[in-house]
Amino acid sequence: MDFLLTAIIQGLCFSAIALGIYISMKIFNIPDITTDGSYTLGGVVTAVTLNSHVPVLLTLPIVIVAGGIAGAVTGLIHTKLKINALLAGILVMTALHSVNLIIPGRSNVPLTSEHTLYSLISVTGNPNENTLITLIVFIGILTLLIGYLLKTDFGIAMRATGNSELMVKALGVNTDRMKIIGLAIANALTAVGAYLVTQFDGYADISMGIGVVIIGLGSVIIGEALINWFSITSVWISLASVLFGAMMFRMVLALTLSLGVDANLLSIVTAGFVLLIVGIPRLFMKEA
Repeated sequence: MDFLLTAIIQGLCFSAIALGIYISMKIFNIPDITTDGSYTLGGVVTAVTLNSHVPVLLTLPIVIVAGGIAGAVTGLIHTKLKINALLAGILVMTALHSVNLIIPGRSNVPLTSEHTLYSLISVTGNPNENTLITLIVFIGILTLLIGYLLKTDFGIAMRATGNSELMVKALGVNTDRMKIIGLAIANALTAVGAYLVTQFDGYADISMGIGVVIIGLGSVIIGEALINWFSITSVWISLASVLFGAMMFRMVLALTLSLGVDANLLSIVTAGFVLLIVGIPRLFMKEA
């Protein structure tokens, strides 16, 4: 059962990334590749600040600002320079590769600080159970904040921008500003995911962001499937579905490893699983 507990913990860590992908791809319909770079950025900033004896709770806003700036730059390139959103994300992601090497000064940063987010709560004698409780509280608060934001007038304007940009623009809403802020929030959430993962794994690595878009997208797709199957319209339930998708995604990968599948094949399994989730509903729609 240890692998299952670990999978749930990892799923909760990646929930923040899934929420970020949900905002960029499902609310704004923007395929934001910046995610790969902002995830690594969040990881190296977390490791460097904690190793510099910055309190773990003070490290969080630093990570949020770093990820937010990365997303805002992508938004500015896309909206002000009129460059395709996908290309804008690729450009920023490429630039972030150098930034993520410059900040720590090396490609791998082990976490030497013992004071992490997971050491703040000690309810049981099992460290993994304490980590699980901490993550449930943390992700719960984060989800409530995002849900509240999306229910405000500003959040409704964000959602409307993704649904019908021309109509919202006709109502006097600055859609460019909405996109910039939306991408900043999405990448800030991605960086928060790295903040959680780095403390759990005990290190940050320059290659840690490779494929993270697929993980986040797979989580969102699972959540979207639930939303479509049950005709969910509530923002709160939609966010909960995305969180469930993140945990399901990690549990499938953990189950794959527990069955003895070579770890080198994990990327193929990940891609195949996402393809399966995307492809099967489309086949049934075609038949219908």
